Amino acid sequence: MNTLMTPLMLVAADAPVIKPTVELGTPLLLTIAAAGVALLLLMIIRFKIHAFVALLTVSILVAVAARIPLEKIFTVVATGVGGTMGKVALLIALGAILGRMIEVSGGVQSLADHFTAKLGPKRVAVALTIVGFLVAIPVFFEVGVIVLVPIVYAFAKIAKVHPIKFGLPMAGIMLAIHVAVPPHPGIVAGAGVLGADVGLIMIISLIICVPLGFLSYWVSSIMNRKEFALLPSVRAQVEEFGNPETLVASHKGTTAPPRPRLIISLIAAPIVLILAGTIGTMILPEESLGHSVSAFVGNPFFALLVAVALSFFTLAVRRGWSLQETSDIFEGALPPIASILMIVAGGGIFGTVLQVSGIGGALSHTLDGWGVPVLLLGFIISLALRAAQGSATVAIVTTTGLLSSAILSGGYTPAQIAVITVAIGFGSLGLSHVTDAGFWVVIRYYGLSVSDGLKTWTVLTTILGLAGFALTFVTWIFVGGLNT
Repeated sequence: MNTLMTPLMLVAADAPVIKPTVELGTPLLLTIAAAGVALLLLMIIRFKIHAFVALLTVSILVAVAARIPLEKIFTVVATGVGGTMGKVALLIALGAILGRMIEVSGGVQSLADHFTAKLGPKRVAVALTIVGFLVAIPVFFEVGVIVLVPIVYAFAKIAKVHPIKFGLPMAGIMLAIHVAVPPHPGIVAGAGVLGADVGLIMIISLIICVPLGFLSYWVSSIMNRKEFALLPSVRAQVEEFGNPETLVASHKGTTAPPRPRLIISLIAAPIVLILAGTIGTMILPEESLGHSVSAFVGNPFFALLVAVALSFFTLAVRRGWSLQETSDIFEGALPPIASILMIVAGGGIFGTVLQVSGIGGALSHTLDGWGVPVLLLGFIISLALRAAQGSATVAIVTTTGLLSSAILSGGYTPAQIAVITVAIGFGSLGLSHVTDAGFWVVIRYYGLSVSDGLKTWTVLTTILGLAGFALTFVTWIFVGGLNT
């Protein structure tokens, strides 16, 4: 299977084994860990320091406090960066390029127009929820919401309703996919830290997100029975939009948008390849040619590269884009993910420091004594970190770093590690509020006050996060987690 190498394995393989100069007791190590997490939150929340700088600073301070030899600290730092970035940077970059190609070509609008026409004007919210599900797989959450805003505004104007009526269920499922489905950065980074199989994570998360889409629509429909005030600035923007038919955007004004089937195929291509490869490696003999081919074809890097290549020929070449235009689109997809990649690198550093210092082992031993299931603990820690500092990516990479030793030494199967990673991802879904940039995107573009945003968006994301964990727990039982 497409198992990623963990930082601990990289320390053993690429660098001499590093140990603290003084073996500290478990209580002191846990105190250092707690102080490190508290300082991390203080730097991010109170002093608004970028998460990467905060993670790097705290990692170095924790390494010093844990008595890692000073001359070896930056060896540990480099190992943490390489162990994580080497396995996730390509996934995140390729995913961003695919999403950008679909966005610029007008594919998002094409999907919205298609499903709305199929389901009819009375089921616009259902249609946009389906569109949100599909678009969220390759497109980042905030980008997807912003790209779909004109369509939401147009239908809101026609129906003479608040944009939240159509936008809330769509945004809910988009965020659920963003935190749990590769190639999005948080869950990919968590997989990198834990050595989890990205293919298994994608399969598990997508299956769970299907019922979450229905739940997002149902909960939103209940919330939308209440009338919410529409902020004047958004009301003015809504009035500017005409019929949905006039909103189909394209890269060139004279070029029709791509057909919906093409966009769905581009989104489905990497999923199908990963699914086929994962199943193949599970059922074929390990030494057979078929096993090797399945591992190659189902590798997430290859699957996404194929999808990007297909998007180049079907969206760029066939539509007459010049090579320079296409190159600009590719390059335009990368700068927005630079900050995310640095956060992922910082999370890898933090996780490696915790392992090398012995803090991870001490935490693992303590958790075993408490008898707290690692699945539940991962969800709770991720949820708490998400509520505290807002970033789902930071919540996931910090949680996986804290629990990496407990998970890697727990004797779990690849399927169980994948399920644990998914649970941590859904932990970062709940309690989206004023510390979360996504919260402000939703209330700003849908015209909600902060108070109404807390009553709707925060409640919806928390319900979806809890439901996602409940379904993950069912999966945990299915893969034999209760017997470990």
